[in-house]
Amino acid sequence: MYTMIRRYRMAVGSIDDLMHKVDTQFADRLREQLSIIQYLAIDTGDGTIMTSTVFEDEEAGHRSEAVAARVRESLGEFQVEEIAVFRGEVMVNRATEEVLDPVHH
Repeated sequence: MYTMIRRYRMAVGSIDDLMHKVDTQFADRLREQLSIIQYLAIDTGDGTIMTSTVFEDEEAGHRSEAVAARVRESLGEFQVEEIAVFRGEVMVNRATEEVLDPVHH
């Protein structure tokens, strides 16, 4: 497994509106297009967002780069800027059944 954690800053709009759009227009589509094992979008306060995406392998993570850029373009009304990216192989993993229940905002 391979994970990418991205941090973003939004300049315009509300975090609730942004998260709703990510939930309803992108999350499921991204999962299908990129063989994502898990996707999280987190409100980290002060107009910042963090996403954590777990892929089957590193190749899938690299394929996500172009898709992430297109998603940012589609969220243009929020002026979303990527401010940090962390990536790497998952070395330890534990999960519970609750992880399988989708959270909608």
